[in-house]
Amino acid sequence: MPSLGAIAFLVHDYDEAIAFFTKALRFDLIEDTPQGPDKRWVTVAPRGSKGTRLLLAKAANDDQRAHVGKQGGGRVFLFLETDDFATDHTHMLAHGVRFRVEPRHEAYGSVVVFEDLYGNGWDLIQPKR
Repeated sequence: MPSLGAIAFLVHDYDEAIAFFTKALRFDLIEDTPQGPDKRWVTVAPRGSKGTRLLLAKAANDDQRAHVGKQGGGRVFLFLETDDFATDHTHMLAHGVRFRVEPRHEAYGSVVVFEDLYGNGWDLIQPKR
């Protein structure tokens, strides 16, 4: 098994999630295919990525809706790597992304914790190479 294809990511609304990921995080919209009256197959990924995609999965019942924004149990659970930390951080700030802390520089690279549109924790990280 050479790769992990997609991670299901619970959302309240497809279009608001697409807007956040494509505008604030500059992801590519890989696919948006209708699957019935209230379901779509929507995948996004960082620009140019050949790796894992996020499958934006609209919460379909009360239990799923209760987990939107809590997929990591309050912890950072996704790590977005960049090769231009300052530019990406500035872009995200300009697009209203909420940061939990100030950026810091660690032995492994530059990092800052941010929240997606539902409050899930992410790291924006530029690893030292």
